[in-house]
Amino acid sequence: MWPARRRSSATLHTPSVKPKSTVAHHVQVLAGNGLLRVVRTRRVRAVAERFYGRTARMFFVAAEPAVAEAAVSGDFDDFEVAAREPAAAFEAGQLWGFIRHARISGDRAARFWDRMAQLVDEFDRLPRSGDTTYGFAIGIHPTGHPALPPRAS
Repeated sequence: MWPARRRSSATLHTPSVKPKSTVAHHVQVLAGNGLLRVVRTRRVRAVAERFYGRTARMFFVAAEPAVAEAAVSGDFDDFEVAAREPAAAFEAGQLWGFIRHARISGDRAARFWDRMAQLVDEFDRLPRSGDTTYGFAIGIHPTGHPALPPRAS
């Protein structure tokens, strides 16, 4: 994972056990494929040291190769992935989940989505610890359920 702040291959090499040339090669491969870009340079003796930054905060990688003729979308069905991932956790009794339905306005659903996005952002920023990687799926969508009449007071 590339750090949030800009780094040069020399500063990346410091905590690594790999040779500096190997780190530099892989940084060049990432930059050549559009995942990193040069964000700053500085002169160190006669050499220009390049500092790289990410080109996006998040990258989506498909589980299967894309079909050449298919139209490539900038998004994918998160819930298709979320439905497959937790099967083993469900079998082991380790899946925590809820599903609820409510008749609400589109405006209220949009405001609720904004709150969910803040929760996802919080989950993304949690410090890494432990031995298990947890998945977190969240969403809101219209259903085909019929609208119930309002509750009588």
